[in-house]
Amino acid sequence: MYYENRKEKRGRGFLVFLAMLVIIGLLVAMNLRLEGMQNLSGNTYNVDKISKEEEIEELPKEKKDYAFIKDATKAVVGISKVKQTSKTILNADNSINSGSGVIVTDNGYILTNHHVAGNKYSSCFVTLEDGKVYNGDVVWADENIDLAIVKIPLAKYPYLSLGNSDEIELGEDVYAIGNPIGFEFQRTVTKGIISGLDRTIKIEENDSFVYMEDLIQTDSTINEGNSGGALINTDGKLLGINTIKITEAQGMGFAVPINIVKPIIDKLSETGKFEEAYLGIYGYDKEVIPYLNSNMELNSGIYVDSIALDGPVYNSGIMVGDVITKIDGIEVNKMSELKKYIYGKNPGEVVKLSVKRALKEFEIDIKLKYNL
Repeated sequence: MYYENRKEKRGRGFLVFLAMLVIIGLLVAMNLRLEGMQNLSGNTYNVDKISKEEEIEELPKEKKDYAFIKDATKAVVGISKVKQTSKTILNADNSINSGSGVIVTDNGYILTNHHVAGNKYSSCFVTLEDGKVYNGDVVWADENIDLAIVKIPLAKYPYLSLGNSDEIELGEDVYAIGNPIGFEFQRTVTKGIISGLDRTIKIEENDSFVYMEDLIQTDSTINEGNSGGALINTDGKLLGINTIKITEAQGMGFAVPINIVKPIIDKLSETGKFEEAYLGIYGYDKEVIPYLNSNMELNSGIYVDSIALDGPVYNSGIMVGDVITKIDGIEVNKMSELKKYIYGKNPGEVVKLSVKRALKEFEIDIKLKYNL
């Protein structure tokens, strides 16, 4: 028995010894781990703390600034005119023709459509953004390009700066602003893009066909009443005046480029008057010729379609069917280019026209007349 008890004591001692070895081993391992962590902490790293929610900096969401649209709407006006369909204005057959216009100077000049404001020397009613109504005088109008300028007694009022319609790009974002349907929805804004440039539209009017050239095409929604309203870019600058839409298709509206009337607006703003120089011809570019004569080929220049009997070109030697290629040495390929150049001239000035007739080319000096 004594031997067996001694054996048990030895067994217990051995177990205690093993337990101590395990404990010592664990302590050594933990010490080595701590030393390694201390060695790592000696290195320097650039780190961002991301473990705590409150330490994550949230970037602000980008917000587009549309203040330019709000500013532009202040310059868009309503234009109404009594459309006389009978002999007396008191007759019930008379109706109100309404549309839009754009203030383009700080002294009360408004650009709109001819079919909205009417002929030169006529009058209309102009409703401003603040609700005030003025009698407006049509001081200039051109039926062929469907533009007119109205003057109201106004000073220091918000107006739209003019953009450059020659620099418009396909796909560019644009906004149309006007009074669709009626004044109930005045200054409606629609967004779209530039869908096409230099468009020519054939219109049937008063039992005859009219061709509108060099138009801007946009898919911005344009409805009845938008006529005369603004087509602006993302800088809030006026690119064109909304004029027509194709009713047979969705998203096909058109505007007259602003550049054609810049010389007129500048003169009116600076001097208060515009004496329009008159050439006395009407012609078409290569886009219209296929409508008129499918057998005729025109690659450049302006085809002379008609000559006014009271104009300076009449009896000058220029004939219907001639092609004007230059004016004062400057190439012209659109009627709008020719008109813009003449708008910058004064009655009495002389211009030199380069003309092509069949295989013959010649030059003619024309003294511009005053257009009544």
